[in-house]
Amino acid sequence: MTKIVSWNVNSIRVRLPHLVQLKETIDPDVIMLQETKSTDENFPFDDIKEMGFEIITKGQKSYNGVAILSKIPMELIANELPGNAKDEQARFIEVKIKDSDPFNIATIYLPNGNPVDTEKFPYKLDWMRRLKDYAKKKIDNQETVIFGGDYNIIPNRGDAVNIEKWKNDALHHPESIKIFREIINLGLIDVFRVFNSKEFEFTYWDYSRGSWEKDNGLRIDHFLSTPSATDRIIDCQIEKQFRGLERPSDHVPIWFEIK
Repeated sequence: MTKIVSWNVNSIRVRLPHLVQLKETIDPDVIMLQETKSTDENFPFDDIKEMGFEIITKGQKSYNGVAILSKIPMELIANELPGNAKDEQARFIEVKIKDSDPFNIATIYLPNGNPVDTEKFPYKLDWMRRLKDYAKKKIDNQETVIFGGDYNIIPNRGDAVNIEKWKNDALHHPESIKIFREIINLGLIDVFRVFNSKEFEFTYWDYSRGSWEKDNGLRIDHFLSTPSATDRIIDCQIEKQFRGLERPSDHVPIWFEIK
């Protein structure tokens, strides 16, 4: 079995102690990171290599940034999402995990899109359309791929305490949800929901006072798998306790196991 974690760390350097704790308690084979907030030059390669991981990063100063850490040999497939040559934001890496039965994973940091009356919302929608086109090609080619990361999408009513308050927010705006469902309808599976039907299981609690204490969170970090990948996945869970650590990320790790 191979265990793969996705985690928006909200600054890799600040969260290095938590990454050590993740390795010691969850013991993942692969870690997909989002919002590293680090250039490639300033990424803490030595610290992470000491944990036993090889590293592929796509960095950006102060904002965004994604990385994949793996104990298993991996091969870079793509470090940008096709469809917009002018998009320089660091939000996507796809690799092949060269296990005994290889498969691909992509770490994604989908744009937040707020405020919706700015250029940030059309950028989010365009990015989602590009992801849809890319995923369709993977499915058409019958590839084994899991797209994991911070989608900045609240899919359904049970993924927020009060979904009505999010109707005009980019995370649950009708236009965002329409494209997200089009992506799902290509044949992708929301992996967490295969193994967990209970509502109000969250991956994110903002830093405002009381959000964590009152468990007023959101499920916005997801794994979407192609059919051939879904057949091999045996579990998927959220590690909620990481939100209670000192100086935590506002997101917590989520993982799946694949045969």
